Amino acid sequence: MTGNRRVAVTSPQTRLAHARRRHRGRWRPATLDPVEAPVAIALYHRQRAQALAALGALVALVAGLPLLLAAVPGLGDVRLLGVPVSWLALVAPFPAMVLLGFWHLRRAERIEEDPDTPAPGRGRRSGASR
Repeated sequence: MTGNRRVAVTSPQTRLAHARRRHRGRWRPATLDPVEAPVAIALYHRQRAQALAALGALVALVAGLPLLLAAVPGLGDVRLLGVPVSWLALVAPFPAMVLLGFWHLRRAERIEEDPDTPAPGRGRRSGASR
């Protein structure tokens, strides 16, 4: 068994990460230009309100199906294409969550593209310049 030595193999990225100096002190977020700060805050508040609406829809979907099945026990006897309708509670939430995610993303993008809330550094666009 001569010649079978163990060799440690590491990624070059690991070596670089260990070689870098560690940043001392607390992490601080980047500061905005005082002109851009109100715009960024307004954008944040509008998107947060929109996210709470999407979260509410998600809670209604996830909690609503079991509540519906408990309130209407007869759904277990109703069949659609030979499958009990109550079994849809196992499958229906997942495509609905994907659609809810796309809806939420598109609404957040619309808020960013809204001319009433310009992105920081871009300045206000007037409706006539489009």
